[in-house]
Amino acid sequence: MQETTLAELAFGDLVPPSVPVTAPRSAAPRHRLLAAVVLGAQGRYAAAATALADLRRGADPVVASLAATTLASHRRQLGGHVAARALDGEALLELGAATARTDPDGLDAAGARADALLGLAADNLALGRLAAARRLAARAAEADDRWRATVRGGWVGAEIALAAGRPGEAIAPARRAAETARSRGARRHIVKSDIVLAVALVTAGEAAERATALDVVTNAANAAEKYELYSLIWVATRVAADLDPGHAEKYRFRSREVLHAVLRRADPCVMRIAEDSPWVPEGPG
Repeated sequence: MQETTLAELAFGDLVPPSVPVTAPRSAAPRHRLLAAVVLGAQGRYAAAATALADLRRGADPVVASLAATTLASHRRQLGGHVAARALDGEALLELGAATARTDPDGLDAAGARADALLGLAADNLALGRLAAARRLAARAAEADDRWRATVRGGWVGAEIALAAGRPGEAIAPARRAAETARSRGARRHIVKSDIVLAVALVTAGEAAERATALDVVTNAANAAEKYELYSLIWVATRVAADLDPGHAEKYRFRSREVLHAVLRRADPCVMRIAEDSPWVPEGPG
């Protein structure tokens, strides 16, 4: 598969072609990194982890850093924040003092630094370190202000507001993330942003916002299905089940079905995280 195709799958609006994504060892590091990003989005964590493990040991510190933060995001997806924090810390150390910008999607030193800082912010937030999360998110905003860092910063900003018990303050960063992702045409980021926005809206508590949240997350779930974003389908349908009691069982079944399908293609570390995670229900149906 061409590198341009992989970039569109990772950061654009391309419906997956019939040709499966692979990350052969013979490919260039950037090609393998993009393939791993796409494989992770598709919930093919074991295949992604194989490529990312090699890239973390590579000679290019920026690629090694991005590989570590990508792997961290896979751990964090199922609640493995301790494992993710170690990887995000590794990613930050890999970069040293590098600051050059060359890639519009942030696959460069500045973007990698923002990824690592935002990952650490999310990790610390989940571990109850709210002040540390705020500091790290602020450092990430200083490191990079391009579209991907802005989107991911919006996710973390919304999560910080929710954790602080200020759901009304979560809506603005969530909306900023969704609007930025749409302006870039980045489908995967649109779906994730809409899930975050739906959670922020419903947590804010107004009846009108709850109705809007259901529309937002239903559209996100449908888009995740269309674009084969299995790592997000189970999340979107789980949120939809909480917002739509009349169809809750349908959404819960789909969430469990997809999650357990994803876990069948996971690497051993993800499987261990899943075994201990309160997010993972027993049984496929």
